Amino acid sequence: MGSWSKIGLLRKSASALVAAIFAVSFVHARQARAQDFVPGSGKRVMEVGDDFEDPKWNYIANLPKSSENIDGQARLPGGVSANGRWFEPQMRGAPDIVRRVETPPGGLPGSKGSMLMQTLWSGVPGRASFKPQQDDFVADVASKIGLIPISRSPSVVVRVYLPPFDKWEKRTGNSFGYRACIHTTKTSSSGFWGRHETKGDIFWPGMFICFYSHVDSGAKEDSAQFIIRANQIGQDVAGPRIAKGDCWYTLGMSFGANGQVNYYVKQGVENLTAKDHVASYFAYGDKCEQFESFFFDLVNMDDGKSWSTKWIVDDAFMYIGDGSGMASNNGGRRQ
Repeated sequence: MGSWSKIGLLRKSASALVAAIFAVSFVHARQARAQDFVPGSGKRVMEVGDDFEDPKWNYIANLPKSSENIDGQARLPGGVSANGRWFEPQMRGAPDIVRRVETPPGGLPGSKGSMLMQTLWSGVPGRASFKPQQDDFVADVASKIGLIPISRSPSVVVRVYLPPFDKWEKRTGNSFGYRACIHTTKTSSSGFWGRHETKGDIFWPGMFICFYSHVDSGAKEDSAQFIIRANQIGQDVAGPRIAKGDCWYTLGMSFGANGQVNYYVKQGVENLTAKDHVASYFAYGDKCEQFESFFFDLVNMDDGKSWSTKWIVDDAFMYIGDGSGMASNNGGRRQ
């Protein structure tokens, strides 16, 4: 599974999460747009991603799943989709339910299939931790086409269906994540003479959907919001608010040649445009150098009884602009 054995989990209580989010104003997120380009620019990489249209689409779980981040148990072999385009990472397990479903109303025209994910045991299988844990589901990119230099202007796009708020897990906190695995290098000084050492590193920028449940937040009604991870000092940033569920959103990330991550959000399933840009950052203060993969996160209260929200995604694709970032946008075409 390569670098995925190194993934760490950032845990926050609901109160700490809310405080961290609003400590950074969304106004300041719309910055650093140099070398920004719209996700979906260029050509779709046909070897990776999925439209979930194959009626025989299937996920082979290979249970029990991994929980190496908690108890050191990888429990190989991990789960994999029958078409070889998705896999369970070694560090954390995949969602307990992964299957093809009929595309909900309002999805992409012509789409008949999408992928549903839901989880219960997001920590150690069968052993409750009684705190939020996370499962991941990864698009296989690196083993098919290798690492992608950021100079080639990679980007990713996905459509996500948000269920009605009364169908979400009754818990305030992050519920769904759409992220990328990015390689960079870091230089550090050591010793009396200040010798410089350079080594490779990995980070995982992306977007979360955070739910504010009236059950435990004190709010009169449920609400949700996009959260950008992360700004240049590693803080989560408050993104667009979500007025209601039972709707589709189009999410995208592009990776500028200067090393920044550009985040895009649009309600509906239409192609992303420049107007849908919400933030650009050198996430964690690092510069993107190579793109490895993209993946989804599902978070729930790991208590053995609280199922996560059901998340449905469609047309999860990757694009390469080959450096120009100016090619036509193919983000909504069914190919």
